[in-house]
Formats: sequence, structure tokens, C-alpha cells
Amino acid sequence: MKILLIILLVFSVSIIHAQEKDESGTYKKRVLESTEIDMLLNYYQQDGENAAVTGGKGTEELQDVSSSLVIAIPLNDDDVLTINGNISAYTSASSSNIDPFDGSHPADPFVASSGASGNDVWSNGIITFSHSSDDRNRVWSADASFSQEFDYVSLGFGGSYALLFNEKNTEVSLHGNVYIDSWKLIYPREIRPFQQGGSGLNDLLFQRNEITGNPDYNPQFTEITDKGRNSYSAGLNFSQVLSARMQGMISTDVILQNGLLSTPFHRVYFSDVEDSFIDNFHLADAIERLPDSRLKIAIGGRLNYFVNERISVRTYYRYYFDDWGITSNTASIELPIKITDKFTIYPSYRYYNQTAADYFAPYNEHLSSEKYYTSDYDLSKFNASNYGFGISYTDIFTSGHIWKFGLKSIDFKYNNYSRNSAFKANMFSLGVKFVMD
Repeated sequence: MKILLIILLVFSVSIIHAQEKDESGTYKKRVLESTEIDMLLNYYQQDGENAAVTGGKGTEELQDVSSSLVIAIPLNDDDVLTINGNISAYTSASSSNIDPFDGSHPADPFVASSGASGNDVWSNGIITFSHSSDDRNRVWSADASFSQEFDYVSLGFGGSYALLFNEKNTEVSLHGNVYIDSWKLIYPREIRPFQQGGSGLNDLLFQRNEITGNPDYNPQFTEITDKGRNSYSAGLNFSQVLSARMQGMISTDVILQNGLLSTPFHRVYFSDVEDSFIDNFHLADAIERLPDSRLKIAIGGRLNYFVNERISVRTYYRYYFDDWGITSNTASIELPIKITDKFTIYPSYRYYNQTAADYFAPYNEHLSSEKYYTSDYDLSKFNASNYGFGISYTDIFTSGHIWKFGLKSIDFKYNNYSRNSAFKANMFSLGVKFVMD
């Protein structure tokens, strides 16, 4: 954050608020008139009973508080620098059960462990530079990003190009990104004694705890050697003003991933292997194994209609498929309703369904003869609904001030999400935008 503040001060001092002439000698409007600051605070809570950490059976309780700061700085008439910083702190009952034996109570997949793996902080930073042509019909941008969490580090870079024509009624844009990730290999606690030809049941965990069920516990385990994961994405968007009231957009995105695509601390259980337990906790028969490549393709479209000065309709549909056997459909609608000149409410609904991945099976239903296996319910067959309601305050004249910044907008939104697999979540978001005078 100190680095971001230094960059902000340097470029804020260098801002020139006067408009400049283009090559023809005429004045042109700045892309961004003055520095804008967006602040977002988000609270997210979920619960379920199909945690992947415990092989598809166990608590999915999680709470997350995150904040974002986005600073857009006009460098001149044509160029804008955007700095985006994000930080998220969470507590996760399922992640705590990476080691369910480090607490004071009996190990149980539906009870959070008190160990250190139950909470963590995720941080992310993105810097974007964009340039617009004098006629504002061409815009290109470049970005670089960095993310880290307890088990991975990610570096990314990308860019985009947009072309507007037909009196700016038509726009075609291309974008692409590359992400280079590196994992920290963390295995379930009971698997670790078998790393590098370890002594297995001579480990202190098994000496201190009685194994019930099958006492000859011997998981199917081979250490992972590849710690990297690379992701490459490209997309094409086409938008068109169809009439004075209607605008549409068609988009397509392609993502290719290579490397470690499974999560090392996700447990898997085999139906043809006799079960072993410590307390109420089923010891892993194996860890999740998935192919080292994945191709994802999505095709979508938006259609927005201006009913009158009070009501608009925004709709969206997307079809997705990949080479793991998943296909999905997403459809959503949002109805912004302008209550006054400054206040707008926007109820929304989103529906989603997907088929299961070829490698998915529920808790204790895989076979030990399979090459790939996962019990992560994000890869299962399910449908989900998301109900949302938001309220927005907008003051284009920024009459409210904090120091040298005028208050431009305040947004509050609530979302309620549920799956037909007993998974549910709630999210509260508060966003505030300021503009420098």
C-alpha cells in the first residue's frame, strides 16, 4: 500500500487540469476530467455440507471481509493510469480441516479445527495504462497484476484494443491476459507422513491417535512434482446501438490452462477401499487428481432496453463448455428503476446450471482404478439462483465534499445465492466514488 500511495502522489502532482489541443489545433475533451477514487467494502458469508477439503462431505462455512481501492488518474487528455488494490481476510471451516487433528476437540468434517489453516489474507494489485486516440475512436490498454494467498502466488499481464465506428454506434474490442501461478504444495495432514517415502504410520499423528475401521491405513499417494499453472485468455466483444432505446452486445472468451489444476489438499475417498478413521474423521484415500490442461469457451450476449426515463431492462445470457465435460447456462435480468433524480433501485435475478465434470463423483463413490478424480462440488451437476437488490445514489454535481474530493455516488447491494446442493451464501457490498475537484 505504501508503494501505491507514493505512485498516487507522484502522478497527482503531475496532473494538468487544462485541456490540450490536438494535431488539428482544435480543443478536445479529456478522457477523464479529474482523478476518481472508488472504494468498495464487501462482506461474504456461506455455508454448505459438501466441502472439497474433506472429500465432498463436511462443513463449507466461510466468512470473508474484503476491500478494494481503485484510483483512476488522468495523465493528460488521452492517457489514464488506474491503480487497483484489493485485500481480503477470511475464516474458513473447511480449510481449517486441512489438519483436523490440531484442535482440542475430536476431529470431525462438520466441525472447524482451531488450527492456523482456518484463516488467511488474500491480496491483489493491478496497474492499468490506457490511451485513447484524438478522435476517441480507438482505445488500447495494458495491465500488470500480482496476487498472493497462503498457497499460491500469481503474476499477470495483458492488454486490450477497442475500435469504435459508425458514429460510435458500433464497437469491436479484443482483450487478452496471461497469468503465471506458482503453488505451495500443502497436503492433508494424514498424507504428509507418506511424502518422500516417509515412515507412514510411525508418524506422531498415528502414534497419538487410534485408527478405527481399517487399521492398516495406506493411502494411494504420489507426490506432485509440478508447482506451476499458466492461464491464457482471449476475448472478442461486439456491441451495437440498435435503436434509440436498445443496445446489444455479443462476446466470446477462450481460456487455456496448463499445469497443476487440482488442489493438493482436497481429499478423495474410494468406495472399493476399506475406510480408516481417527475420531469421526475419515482419513483420505487419495488427494484430488485432475488433468494438467483445460480449455474453456464461453459465448454470451447482452441486450439492454430503455423503457422510459424511469425504467430500464438489462438482460444477459452466456453458454459455456470445456473439455472436462462441463456445459453451463447463465441467464440474468436487472431492472434499474429511477426513483428520483439521484436515487435508483435495481432488483436483479441470475439463474445458472451446469453438468458435472467427467472426473467428479460424490463422497466415497470414486474407484481406486480411476486415473482422475475429484469430489469438489464446484465441478458437480447443479443449478443455482442469485437474487439481488441494490440502491444507488448519484450526484453528478458532487455537492458533498470530503477535503478536496467531491462525492459522486454511493452504491449498496445485497445478494442471496443458493444451490440445489444445500449450499447457500449472502453478500453485502458498499461502494463509494469520489472525484477530485
